[in-house]
Amino acid sequence: MNLEIEGRIIVILPEQTGTGQRGKWIKQEFVIETSEQFPKKVCFSAWGDKTDILKQFQKGENVIVSFNPESREYNSKWYTELRAWKIVKPTAGFAEGTIPPILEEDFIPPPEEEDLPF
Repeated sequence: MNLEIEGRIIVILPEQTGTGQRGKWIKQEFVIETSEQFPKKVCFSAWGDKTDILKQFQKGENVIVSFNPESREYNSKWYTELRAWKIVKPTAGFAEGTIPPILEEDFIPPPEEEDLPF
């Protein structure tokens, strides 16, 4: 499941590192605030090389975050994490996946029907 959300970075937390069964790991969390009528704060995790992408951004910048939600059970409690896999600046035009409106000057009329016997 791939989801996407747009907001302004309000917090970039320090990197966390460690060693696990698969070797060394690096993780950095950040929080964005949406610009809806009732803004929401959402915390994301960037793992591995995705932390390098996060270093390109600063607090206060608007971003679009593509992420996968993931939940795990530990001691009969469930924990959910939003793993960011893509962080980009929003474009001034239309968001990815939306279709821009057709302007009158862009409209190409269909060809007129010809009276062909076949």
